[in-house]
Amino acid sequence: MRTPGPGYGESQPRLVDDRLPVVLVVLDGLGDRPVPELGDRTPAEAAHTPVLDALAARGCSGWHLPFGWGRAPASELAHWAMFGFDGVPFPGRAVLEALGAGVEVPLGTAVTHAALRASTVGDDGRVWITGRVGPDDGADASALLEVLGPVVARHGAELVPLGGRGEALLVLHGHADGAVTDSDPFFEDRHPWLRVLPTVPEGSPDAAATLNALLLEACAALVDHPVNRSRWARPPLDVLTTKWSGTRAELPDFVEQTGVAGAAVTSTRLYRGIARLLGMSFRHVAPVADAGEDLAARLAVADELIAAGARFVHVHTKATDEAGHTKEPRAKLEVLEAADPGLAGLLDLADRAVVAVTGDHATPSTGGVLHTGDPTPLVVAGPTVRPDPVTTFGEAPAASGWYGVVQAAELMPLLFGHANRPVFLGHRATARRTLALPDDPAPMLSGESSAAGPPR
Repeated sequence: MRTPGPGYGESQPRLVDDRLPVVLVVLDGLGDRPVPELGDRTPAEAAHTPVLDALAARGCSGWHLPFGWGRAPASELAHWAMFGFDGVPFPGRAVLEALGAGVEVPLGTAVTHAALRASTVGDDGRVWITGRVGPDDGADASALLEVLGPVVARHGAELVPLGGRGEALLVLHGHADGAVTDSDPFFEDRHPWLRVLPTVPEGSPDAAATLNALLLEACAALVDHPVNRSRWARPPLDVLTTKWSGTRAELPDFVEQTGVAGAAVTSTRLYRGIARLLGMSFRHVAPVADAGEDLAARLAVADELIAAGARFVHVHTKATDEAGHTKEPRAKLEVLEAADPGLAGLLDLADRAVVAVTGDHATPSTGGVLHTGDPTPLVVAGPTVRPDPVTTFGEAPAASGWYGVVQAAELMPLLFGHANRPVFLGHRATARRTLALPDDPAPMLSGESSAAGPPR
């Protein structure tokens, strides 16, 4: 019996498979505010960036406001939403930092990021944080963390060093709920060392109480320790602060959530941790001083990851954010100008992929703020992207782009739509709703026994 060919009885021609990969380049902290010394322009508006201008002329622009006006996100929360996980409970950055450092984090156990800090005590008894572990303090920091081992153990906890500057993962064994506030003030000139509190009504007061007692006992042990008494030329590291608390839980991986295989070219421990948690393949590329050379190397690795099967690749640089934190606008402008030639590979890549450049938040290079909810430019280019009238890169030009305001949760569907991968909302191929047409939904196999149950 002759088997009919594909399309029998159909009036529509069989669709060609023209799905494209996606490359998202995140210039951390890209957004800024107008600066008088730059002619009331932002660094991105004032910088000479012919590659980004060419990308803008070729593509479509808009403003990326991750969580709307006035909401100043941290990088980890912005990326969580940008990657399509906004509806999935965030585990806490402590989990991500630990995974990025190669430390295994137990499921269902409260954890927090701990760090040694220098301090001074005010007349009212408040403790003010005055510094952190310096580049030459490694030996002292390691010795002090070791001293704290028995202290935290008395509270049923464990301190796992993360390397670097006196940092550790504090694991609160016996506590499943990590929904507590930070003791680290973060804004050291505005808030003192803080009491830990539950963050939600159903949060565990026991975890907060355990942390408070532990931190006070740790402080007492640090103040009187010989290592700190010998630091006569340097401030003692006499306080342990905590932040980014949370709990690692079972989560969908990147493929389950989006429908496609994801990969990352990582620049810091945080992004290694995100990749590990979400089951994304990754290649870590240590940053180099030349921002253009650094980005060119990252784009080359992104191309290799696409060739290896990744359908979404995240490329990240911290250089723009670090320049913004110097509070020197020209430093950020210079980083953008140095980075621009390194993005030239995007112009070729846009012939066979959907490419996007944006920031995860604004890091103003002036004023007394850390991050803000100001817009960051977004430009997308690729074979399916219709160019809008915008021909230059920056916040002001992007304001007239056709995308308008794009929030973080909207970014992935936008890019997958351009990549000819939109999820068809009238069709359900996977148990979990994905953000893109899934590449590998579970097949029904010929000859499969019905006794075996449904395919997984």
